[in-house]
Amino acid sequence: MRCSKNPRDASHEEGAVSVLVALLMVVLLGFAALAIDIGMIASERAQLQNGADAAAYAVAQKCAANPADSLCETNSSLASSLANQNALDQKSNIKQIVLDKPGRKVSVTAGALQTGGTPNRLSLLFANVLGISSSEVTATSSAIWGSPTKGTAPFPLAFSICQVQGQVGGSLQLLQAHGDNANPDCNYGPSGAVVPGGFGWLTQSSGQCGAFVDIAVQLGGGDTGSDGPSNCDTILNGWAADIDAGRPVTVLLPVFDRVTGTGAGTQYHLVYFAAYDVKGWAFSGNNHLPMTFNPSVTDGSVTRNCNGNCRGIIGKFINYVSLADGYTLGPVTSGGVTIVRPVL
Repeated sequence: MRCSKNPRDASHEEGAVSVLVALLMVVLLGFAALAIDIGMIASERAQLQNGADAAAYAVAQKCAANPADSLCETNSSLASSLANQNALDQKSNIKQIVLDKPGRKVSVTAGALQTGGTPNRLSLLFANVLGISSSEVTATSSAIWGSPTKGTAPFPLAFSICQVQGQVGGSLQLLQAHGDNANPDCNYGPSGAVVPGGFGWLTQSSGQCGAFVDIAVQLGGGDTGSDGPSNCDTILNGWAADIDAGRPVTVLLPVFDRVTGTGAGTQYHLVYFAAYDVKGWAFSGNNHLPMTFNPSVTDGSVTRNCNGNCRGIIGKFINYVSLADGYTLGPVTSGGVTIVRPVL
């Protein structure tokens, strides 16, 4: 004997299913709506982070150049301008600038800004139905500045101070250690001590091309020989590849103001680091990599050559270096390079 379902029961089941589907649709739409709001928040925070990064870095540069600069203040208009430029709608709010000049650090917090809205808060489209009309959206970035006091120079080379003073931001230069009329202005250091050539080779760190330098100790051992060290091939080949690819090669090299001793006993009195934008070099008498690369460089109307018995490096001194990791920073040194880098 067959049993048939009660039409009333079937109708109740269909109704329950319809209610369940409706509820699920509400939940799904709610999740979709929240996903849109979350996406808006993420996009806004990313823009604010870019703006805060740019602002902190720029204010740090101004403070490094001149702590009394009006743009090196907690109401810096430069910070506001850069934060706005990194927002898609060109609107943001600098919530706070925390500036520690003695500690050489600045932190910038940027917040959302909407016309008619509350600063630092972003209006939400769909979460409003849940009673959440807006969300605070901010981003903070910090940067530090200072002159390097110790670290490993990537190449074991030290410059005489007479080559550096007054040359930062200048034109293309050839710095020679050996050759005809090599650095005629560098025959004597400021203290009257003889400076052999224009630059000197430093004693390398064990197993490395570079040499560890601590300005506080102020002495770097000298290495003899006119040609560059043979274990720096990888470094020099890398420099050449970057230059050929159009990428800048900026290295920090120590500067000395006097020399004591001779030969393997030479000691360079180191005073600060200088940043050098490398364009070419000749560290031996051959004409190929790694010891020779671009021995003739032209920049605008200026040409510098290092051929024949010349041993030298061609490039420019620059003021600032960003993201120079691995160096301990101290107060800004007059004449030396200043590093500006983010605090991660």
